[in-house]
Amino acid sequence: MSYLSRAWRAAAPLPAPWRSPRPFSSAAGPTAKKSVPSQQTLQEEGPGSGEPSRAPPASAQVVVVGGGSLGCQTTYHLAKMGLSGVVLLERDRLTSGTTWHTAGGDDASGCLLWQLRPSDVEVELLAHTRDVVSRDLPAETGLHTGWVENGGLFIASNKQRLDEYKRLMSLGKVYGVESHVLTPSQTKDLYPLMNIDDLYGTLYVPKDGTMDPAGTCSTLARAATARGATIIENCPVTGIQVRTDDFGVKRVHAVETAHGTIQTPCVVNCAGVWARALGWLAGVRVPLVAMHHAYVVTERIEGIQNMPNVRDHDASVYLRLQGDALSVGGYESNPIFWEEVSEKFAFGLFDLDWDVFMQHIEGAVNRVPVLEKTGIKSTVCGPESFTADHKPLMGEAPEVRGFFLGCGFNSAGMMLGGGCGRELAHWIIHGRPEKDMYGYDIRQVTLNVAISLPSRRFHHSLTDNNRWIRERSHESYAKNYSVVFPHDEPLAGRNVRKDPLHEELLRQGCVFQERHGWERPGWFNPGGAAPVLDYDYYGAYGCQRHGDYTYNRLLGDEYTFDFPPHHDIIKKECLTCRNALALFDMSYFGKFYLVGPEATKAADWLFSADVSKAPGSTVYTCMLNGQGGVESDLTVSRISPGAPGSPLAPAFEGDGYYLAIGGAVAQHNWSHITTVLQDMKFQCKLLDCSEELGMMSIQGPLSRVVLQEVLDTDLSNEAFPFSTHKITTAAGCQVRAMRLSFVGEMGWELHVPRADCVKVYRAVMEAGARHGIANAGYRAIDSLSIEKGYRHWHADLRPDDTPLEAGLAFTCKLKSSIPFLGRKAVEAQKAKGIFRRLVCFTTEEKVPMFGLEAVWRDGKVVGHIRRADFGFAIDKTIAYGYIRDPAGGPVSLDFVKSGSYELERMGVTFPARAHTKSPFDPDNKRVKGFY
Repeated sequence: MSYLSRAWRAAAPLPAPWRSPRPFSSAAGPTAKKSVPSQQTLQEEGPGSGEPSRAPPASAQVVVVGGGSLGCQTTYHLAKMGLSGVVLLERDRLTSGTTWHTAGGDDASGCLLWQLRPSDVEVELLAHTRDVVSRDLPAETGLHTGWVENGGLFIASNKQRLDEYKRLMSLGKVYGVESHVLTPSQTKDLYPLMNIDDLYGTLYVPKDGTMDPAGTCSTLARAATARGATIIENCPVTGIQVRTDDFGVKRVHAVETAHGTIQTPCVVNCAGVWARALGWLAGVRVPLVAMHHAYVVTERIEGIQNMPNVRDHDASVYLRLQGDALSVGGYESNPIFWEEVSEKFAFGLFDLDWDVFMQHIEGAVNRVPVLEKTGIKSTVCGPESFTADHKPLMGEAPEVRGFFLGCGFNSAGMMLGGGCGRELAHWIIHGRPEKDMYGYDIRQVTLNVAISLPSRRFHHSLTDNNRWIRERSHESYAKNYSVVFPHDEPLAGRNVRKDPLHEELLRQGCVFQERHGWERPGWFNPGGAAPVLDYDYYGAYGCQRHGDYTYNRLLGDEYTFDFPPHHDIIKKECLTCRNALALFDMSYFGKFYLVGPEATKAADWLFSADVSKAPGSTVYTCMLNGQGGVESDLTVSRISPGAPGSPLAPAFEGDGYYLAIGGAVAQHNWSHITTVLQDMKFQCKLLDCSEELGMMSIQGPLSRVVLQEVLDTDLSNEAFPFSTHKITTAAGCQVRAMRLSFVGEMGWELHVPRADCVKVYRAVMEAGARHGIANAGYRAIDSLSIEKGYRHWHADLRPDDTPLEAGLAFTCKLKSSIPFLGRKAVEAQKAKGIFRRLVCFTTEEKVPMFGLEAVWRDGKVVGHIRRADFGFAIDKTIAYGYIRDPAGGPVSLDFVKSGSYELERMGVTFPARAHTKSPFDPDNKRVKGFY
């Protein structure tokens, strides 16, 4: 008999007393033996031999490739939504790739499903998966999917971890997810075999459970075929035909298989770790990596029956109930990369590397001591796909229209499969998902420099950078069980995109944040420079960990859910802006030109506000989708033609517009605009000058006094009113000055050619020195902007929020007759009434809030906080969240004003006041220069 304790002590290849891992096979698969190890310790079996399970059709509306969790869920939901002509192709048998072994793969095992995550969207996605496997599929097919509701237990060994769980508990109340914070003794009563000596507390979620991958996928297949879908096994894809239309847009034309060609306008890549290879067949880059992911299955444990599943995040280990045994696994700091993904791999496993896996054994034995004397029945080590930000890759690829992705699920494909399968199906049929899937959208990525098509998630400088992909994927894997703190930053893949002021600000103590590959100013450390160093892999793979690492130390100081230790430093930056002036380096902003003969026609359709004004005007506007949801908020400036090759004023024929967009969402904007231009066939171009231009914003009551010394133009209200722009000179350099503000003060943005940025910056700082000017970062912007009531896209403004719900009706040109994308949906909502509304709350008690807090109105939960911060000028916590009427009625301003509110933070409620206007400068005087 071999025991976990012996494995822990030995940390060596399988010794004689250990049982050899028994072969694993799927109930859906034809094989039962895996006994031929390769030179790379890979146990493989070739793809299913013989003919396909049925002949491929000549055509299809959608072809899904990959018969794992996502492929089966997407096929099922496409069929359930009424789409005919849906075909799923699997090169071997269903679940033969990564799904069959996902957190378990034999007939007694299953995959964990937790209902709570630190994301409202993911809570909703998980809820749908649970509904599909526990309710919908059994009702439709009469079959049991293998769902077992045994509950989930989250272990906390310290205050910060329990605080995180309490945040999840408060969010769960919004969605009706039952959960309870337990003391160590209560935990012992629930789980008698658990060691509680080092426990701080636990979170118990009674209705969490376990899914069976094979049972779920086979039931999905049965339900999908009953609705008309076609599922073909033993049918590998050998090619994807792509054709270019008359407007130069590449589109899917057909799928080639070993048994025939299927003409189709739509392919869905659900190929798991093989998604990269499938993508290349269509000229699409899929930025994921394959890694070994393992767990062990114990012998029978007396007294373990009916116990909840356990996640001990601080020990980086999970314990999943498996009948009368446990499966033990986790996320290690030194995972093994699968460098060359085999095309012939099916129902296969790797040999378990005990040197890597040992770190989980210690945590498991500590948490459940009986494991020290428990034998190991089998080991499971299979491939899983992981991404650079630990989020799936979904949506339509930017390089090829009609090529969709549903892959890179970071070992969570079963958990998220139901919710993501439904969203992906809706995406394919209706052009966009129902929920806010921005964080998963592949169209954040410029996948190929040669193609040069920016998309919505990663810039090409990132996805074409193998070092960046590897580093970030490693860090995301290694930190998968880490506490999600509000102000954490990655250490991997840094210093990829630097703006022209980077070195200048670094010397002045700038602590940088990373957004979309850019290093942007976070806040300024009075203690001096804090450079980001090369990634050290947390000491894994023989790398030497950095010793005295100032940046990492400053990050660690902020690992708290209380006010961070740098709270007063950020306060000083904010109040300097409010009382004197501050300079914000915003160079990472996206800067695009929309130019051409039909630029105005395109602008009228794209932008909700009327931007077709005289050159020199600047308009704050939204861009909407067809359902009226906000895809972006940005500023659009009408410009006149300039000189050829000028990044500040390009030459063009027709009309021209200059677009300035937050850098973290710039690629999302580019993709949205590009897609609309392609669909509407507008004759105009979108040009990207983000790298060629810097941008600095000088804000505060003294900004006019200081800038008047630097700029060669009259800055009076009469000569340079709010929401206007002009080209002028600063320190002898040509710049575009815009009178705008994102912090609620009088101020100007200076858009400067890259080569001139340092010179202009130094001139402004020199002129401002005697007036108390200071550098300030985005942590200050976050505070100042929420204090003024300005929206942040993808925080309090998302694609599933409308302008009417968000209080941005003024951005919609509804009084004009000009059609724009989303207008019909907005008009319909206006006529019907608003049933959800964004509300500003303040609390008298100075308590830190970060978002996800529950909103109570008259004793009932009515929503949750999307975004929160501390407002230093008003000296209050400020929070924004959408609320509903529990009775189902419209949410009018009277409804907002009449309620009594509380905000629940980590299980504790705080009285709150609702505001229908910004609590700071509600009359908007300061931005207009009236102090």
